[in-house]
Amino acid sequence: MTKILAYHVRDDEQAFIDEWASQHQVQVDSVSAELHDDTVDLANGYDGVDYKQRSVLSTRPDLYRKLHGFGIKQLAARSAGIDSVNLTWAKQNGLKVTNVPSYSPPAVAELVLTQAMQLIRHIPQFNERLNHNDYIVNGLRSRELSELTVGIIGVGRIGGTVAKIFHALGATVLGNDITAPRADLKGILTYTSKEELFSRADIVTVHVYYAKQNYHLIGEKQFDLMKTSAFFINDSRGPVVNTNALLAALHQHQLAGAALDVVEHETNIFNLKFEEKTPEPLYNALKALPNVLLTPHIGFFTDIAVKNMVKQSLDDTLALIEGRRSDHEIAF
Repeated sequence: MTKILAYHVRDDEQAFIDEWASQHQVQVDSVSAELHDDTVDLANGYDGVDYKQRSVLSTRPDLYRKLHGFGIKQLAARSAGIDSVNLTWAKQNGLKVTNVPSYSPPAVAELVLTQAMQLIRHIPQFNERLNHNDYIVNGLRSRELSELTVGIIGVGRIGGTVAKIFHALGATVLGNDITAPRADLKGILTYTSKEELFSRADIVTVHVYYAKQNYHLIGEKQFDLMKTSAFFINDSRGPVVNTNALLAALHQHQLAGAALDVVEHETNIFNLKFEEKTPEPLYNALKALPNVLLTPHIGFFTDIAVKNMVKQSLDDTLALIEGRRSDHEIAF
């Protein structure tokens, strides 16, 4: 029987793994550990590897050599992001890499709507007042979506879904992307330059993939272009935003507020519990601000998205084990 090892499996994923394994008559064993140098030997004796984690697999090529030595020919990521993998070392060791590029665009887009509405209606600030037994509403009057312009950096699967939601609710929607304008968004979104988008938008939301060229894509220059009444949302990847620049913009009242589902160095924080402050000073500084809404990378965390991530990654694993192709193989 074909055997697959799934790394870093959460309890909420296990039922979907069991269901897939039963349907395909494949043995899938799960471990809670991440795939790193000290756990790679667990894969010995398996035909394929499936994993999900945001931390880098290894800073050395030895892990990839070991997988090759075990006879493994692929690495399936249960996520869209693949920056945890060194693609050069994978290629050198005959490992094909797959991801799940579209597990559920509505999952992330609905979180954006949730965040935007809380920022617009000043829910973080009202909660701060309520925590101090202050029930005065003065100074926190809201505007309605029909008055606002939403700017989307990255109009892919998720960004396009965000555009459709806000258009349906009456907002004006602007977009910027490195690819050609999407025909299905005609009449819904107007493409424009980054500079015009930042200067016109009342809400800026980022939906780009992470690569070296997108490191600190949003920083001091971009925040300076934004309205002082504007809100900023990042549900893409933490390193896309310069956190120091964001904090400076918030402290200097260059922005009205921000919502972040991802942050730089988040692997030191998320899915962990702390008695006191987190070990990341910049995150602690964000938490201290009353106009900042933080969530621990939950954009993907819906039943449909988790099911799709599990089953698609296992489909890809089995396809490559059996010598078939996968549409989700990363070209490198």
